[in-house]
Amino acid sequence: MPFLTIFRQIIPTSIRINNDSKHYLCKKFPIMRILIINTAERIGGAAIAASRLMDALKNNGIKTKMLVRNKQTEQLTVIPLKSSWRRIWQFAWERIVIWIANGFTRRNLFAVDIANTGTDITQLHEFIQADVIHLHWINQGMLSLNDIEKILKSGKPVVWTMHDMWPFTGICHHAGECKKYETQCHNCELLLKPHKKDLSYTVFKKKQKIFSNSKITFVACSHWLEEKARKSMLTLNQDITSIPNAINTNLFMPRDKKTVREKLGLPLEKKLLLFGSVKITDKRKGIDYLIEACNILSKNEPEFAKELGVVIMGMNSEQFTSLFPFPIYSMSYVKSEKDLVDIYNSVDVYVTPSLQENLPNTIVEAMSCGIPCVGFQTGGIPQMIDHLHNGYVAEYKSASDLANGIKWVLTDGDYQTLSEEAHRKAVNTYSESIVAHQYIQIYNKITGKNA
Repeated sequence: MPFLTIFRQIIPTSIRINNDSKHYLCKKFPIMRILIINTAERIGGAAIAASRLMDALKNNGIKTKMLVRNKQTEQLTVIPLKSSWRRIWQFAWERIVIWIANGFTRRNLFAVDIANTGTDITQLHEFIQADVIHLHWINQGMLSLNDIEKILKSGKPVVWTMHDMWPFTGICHHAGECKKYETQCHNCELLLKPHKKDLSYTVFKKKQKIFSNSKITFVACSHWLEEKARKSMLTLNQDITSIPNAINTNLFMPRDKKTVREKLGLPLEKKLLLFGSVKITDKRKGIDYLIEACNILSKNEPEFAKELGVVIMGMNSEQFTSLFPFPIYSMSYVKSEKDLVDIYNSVDVYVTPSLQENLPNTIVEAMSCGIPCVGFQTGGIPQMIDHLHNGYVAEYKSASDLANGIKWVLTDGDYQTLSEEAHRKAVNTYSESIVAHQYIQIYNKITGKNA
C-alpha cells in the first residue's frame, strides 16, 4: 500500500492540512505584519535595540520587517531606502539649516534635530502591507515631520518606541536640566542665540499640531523616560507605557572566563574593568569620571590597584591609554555579537559612568553575561542595576563613589551571587519572549486583532 494512502488512513481528516485548509486558516487567523522603522540597522543603541526587537517578534510568530536608511547586514527582512544623492542631500540640508540658525557654528550641531527633510514611505509596498507602523529613532534625514504626519493620516496604527527625549521635546535628544518641553520649547540653551521663536519653538509647535490630531502609542525603554514623556505637552492625551529593550539571552550568557581571556589575549591574573561606547570621546559617556575613579583607587587602594586592568571598547579607544594608572587593553568598535559576548565574559565588572542614559544596551548585555555593573544614578540605570544586589549605583557625577562601587563589586560583595543575580534579572526582564509578548499585547490592542 502506498505511503500516502496509509498516511491518509492513519491521520484523521479533521487534522489534515491541505492547501485549501491552509488558505482557510490564513484567512481566519491572519498573520500580523509589523513594519519597524529606524534610521540605521545596526549602528547606535537605538538601531541595535530595534534590530533585536525585530528578531524577538519574528521568533515569537510575528511577521516583521525593518525599514532603514542605512543597512549594515545581509538580513533579508531589513529593507533599505533606495540609495540616491537625494538621501545624502536630505541629511546635509537639515544640518545646514541648523548650522545657519545657530550662527554658522558647529556647536551642538548633532545634539538637535529639526526633521525638516525625509522620505515619504507611505507608498512603499512594505508600508501598505503592514498592520502596524512601529517607529524607533527616525532622525538625521530618515523621516521629516511632514512624513510622520502622512504616516499618521494613513490610518494605520502607530507605535513609537522612544530611545531618547526627541519625540516629546522641540529639537533636543537630551534636555538635561531644561524643563521647557513640559509646556512650550523656546529660548533653547543648545542654540547659540536662543530666542522666543527659535528653532525649538517652531518645531515644538509643528509637532504639537501633528500629534494633537493623531493617536500614537508611545513606548519608553525605561521608567525614567516614561515619566519625562508624561510631563510633556506634546504627548498630552497619548498612550504612554514602558517596555525594556530585548536581548537574546541564549547568546548573551555566561561563558568560561579563562577560555575567552586566552582567546582575546587578555591577562588571566588581572581583575578587569570594561568601559565601552561607540563614541568614547563623547563627554556624556563619562570617561573622564572613570579616569578620575581609577586614579582615586590607585592612590587610596594601592595594593588593590595592582590587580586591576581596564578594557576600553570603542572607536579611538587607544588615545586614552596614557590617562589611566592601570594597564589598558584597547578594543576597536565590535560589530559581531559573538565577539561582544566574548569581551563581556572576559571581564569582571562593567562600568558605565554615563551622564545621560535611557536604558543602555551595554548594561543589559553585560548583565545577561553574568557581569555585575557599576553606574551613576541617572536615567534608566537605577532601574537596571539593583544597588548592592546585582551591582552598584553610584552617586551622580561622583568619581569617588564610582571608585567605591568598583572596589565593592570586586572585593566586598559576594561576587558569585552578584553575577548570578545579574544574569537572572536579564533573563527575567529583558529576554526576547518577555519583551515580544509585551509588544504583542500592544499590537493586539491597537489593531483589534489577536496576533
